[in-house]
Formats: sequence, structure tokens, C-alpha cells
Amino acid sequence: MKRELTERVLEKLGCGPPPPTLAGLATVYEAWCHGVPFDNVRKLIHVRRGEAGILPGDSPADFFESWLAHGSGGTCWAGNGALHALLESLGFSAERAVATMLAAPNIPPNHGSVVVAIDGARYVVDASILYGAPLLMREVEPAEIDHPAWGVSAHWADGQYCIRWRNFITGGQPMDCVFHHVGASAAEFSERHEMTRGWSPFNYGLSLNLLRRNRRIGVALGRLWCVDESGEVTERPADLNERRRFLIEEAGMSEELASRLPDDVPLEPPPRG
Repeated sequence: MKRELTERVLEKLGCGPPPPTLAGLATVYEAWCHGVPFDNVRKLIHVRRGEAGILPGDSPADFFESWLAHGSGGTCWAGNGALHALLESLGFSAERAVATMLAAPNIPPNHGSVVVAIDGARYVVDASILYGAPLLMREVEPAEIDHPAWGVSAHWADGQYCIRWRNFITGGQPMDCVFHHVGASAAEFSERHEMTRGWSPFNYGLSLNLLRRNRRIGVALGRLWCVDESGEVTERPADLNERRRFLIEEAGMSEELASRLPDDVPLEPPPRG
């Protein structure tokens, strides 16, 4: 990642160049969680129009140029690929990780994440779950981010690290994210990203997750969601115009991009196999 792009990203995040320490990682990740959404806006536009070419945000440069211009983020492979590139450019020992969001039992890996090694310990910083502070990848005792709106917990089960969090796409119910391996290449992330072109739950309706002050806000299932500072979940239906308004006024995206958002369509079942 070029230094000039790194500097522009840090400026928009409101961060100075951080040292490659736990405190520095915490500063960058907190800014990311409040400033870079997990969303599928550009992907929806791309796949619903049947556009050819690489999926939006697949390269960190493309991801960040769109974020700088329009405030858009990306889905997990794009967002975590970009976060990894940023951290690596800042001198952190960061690695890509492959995991599974257990939306159903016995499904193959479907999620990318980022793990950073600092002073002999490893921390997960995830550009999709967004929980405000590095989460310790501790092998003996559980770890957690204790916050009513975006708290998560982590534990080990059958030798695998697992993060439990409340996901809007499951109606605010807890979902587990199980990690399989750390050290994936950029090519693997791109390949797994491309595999979602034909089918993904994020090819049918708007999905967004973002921290705002002491709240988690989002969109899923045709509804606007919020978890407030006390942990209370509220949601309401939203038509296409309301979803576009939310992107502009709440998520900070450009009107130019939000105006291109297609309407939700019914989710199709995944292909067999």
C-alpha cells in the first residue's frame, strides 16, 4: 500500500501515524470501527447489474479510493483485506485469517478477518463485526469486549477460536464466527471473494454495520437497526428511499453512490454443494 494512500486514509480516520504497539492498534481500530462501514452497497450495484470485472473493493487501493470519495466500505473479504493492508503499511505484524460465520450448521468458510501479533500475543481486529478494540486471541481463558452496544466474547471450542456477537442479519440474535486458519494470502482472499459473485446473502438486500458514538447502527432484512448505549435493540422497516436516506445521513455515504442502490429482492437459497 502506497505511503500517500496510507496518509490520506489516516487523515480521514482522524489518526496520526500510530506506533506498532497495542495502544497504536487500538487507536487505529477504534477509528476504523466508527468510520468505515461493513456494507454491500457497491457489491449490490455490481452484481445486480451483471457487471463484469473484479468485484468492488477487492484490492485495498480500490476499497480505500471509494471510501475516501464516497464513504463506502465493503463485505468481509474486501474490508478485512483493506484493513490488513493498512495495518501492514503502518508496520504492524498483521495476517489475514479465514473463518466461518455460522449462519447455519456445516457450512464452508465464508468470512475473512485480520489477526495482529504484538509482544507475543495475538489480537483479532475484524472489519465486519466491528467491536471497537482489539480482541485478545487467548487460548486458555475467554476474552471479551465489554460494551452494551457492541460487546463481543471469544472462546475456544474443539481447538478453534470462536467470536460470539449479535448480528443484524440474524435479527440481533447471537452468531458464532469460528476461525480456521491464520496466514491466508491476498490471492486466497480474492479467490474466496470472487466465489461470492454467484451467490451470497449480500447479493440480494442492503446490509450495513457501523459504530456511531455509543451505538451500533445497521441495515438488514429490509429494516433499520440500532443497539443503543444500554444494549437495547430497536428496528423498523425501511423502503428503498428510507434506506438511501440512511446511507447518506447516518452512514455518511455520498448521495451519488446512495442514489444507485438497488431495491432489495427476495433471498434465493444457496446452490446445492
